[in-house]
Amino acid sequence: MTTQPSTYHQRVAERKRAAILDAGTRLFLDTGYDGTSLAKIAEAAGVSRATLFKQFPTKAALFDAIVTDAWKVEDEAAPHPPAGDLRTGLTTIGHRYVALLTRPGMASLFRIVIAELPRFPELGETQFNRGKMPYFDTVRRYLDAEKAAGTARLDDAELAATQFLGMISNYVIWPRMLIPDWSPGEASMAHVVDEAVLTMEARYGVPAVKA
Repeated sequence: MTTQPSTYHQRVAERKRAAILDAGTRLFLDTGYDGTSLAKIAEAAGVSRATLFKQFPTKAALFDAIVTDAWKVEDEAAPHPPAGDLRTGLTTIGHRYVALLTRPGMASLFRIVIAELPRFPELGETQFNRGKMPYFDTVRRYLDAEKAAGTARLDDAELAATQFLGMISNYVIWPRMLIPDWSPGEASMAHVVDEAVLTMEARYGVPAVKA
């Protein structure tokens, strides 16, 4: 006799998990972290409290999962292009970063963390360690790969990644923390990406050798 869950039960568990994450996200955004209880989330998700507690024993664990899911890239296996063309690679990364930062609810998630930080400092650690840092590490590794390929000249990939992502996020998302209706158009965000790429290329790019 096997003790492994059947495919059917796995699908049911996945659907319930998705419903919990969706309900939790909506309630956190509507009523804040402190004003949201697991009991309310279970009711909104249409699951029993026992089912919710089985997957997320604490509210912090649920918030952790929501942040992780919010920062998840579409293609986990290849979130960034292969090294060899710094301009093309950074342009792709830049547009993907814009798409990530402008996902529905992302700015509101940041606001929750900032608002609740004095009482729940662990929320900031979750946002940083589960969300921003893993994505940042993929960009740092990409820049290291460009260096190894001979297409970038840099001593500190961590600093370079900070500079690149900072040039984009400083326009795309951080104004939203103070200006709720901040909503730059696609053309202006694309321009910011292009300028960030040109700045990085001027600072770190290795000129192509002419034949």
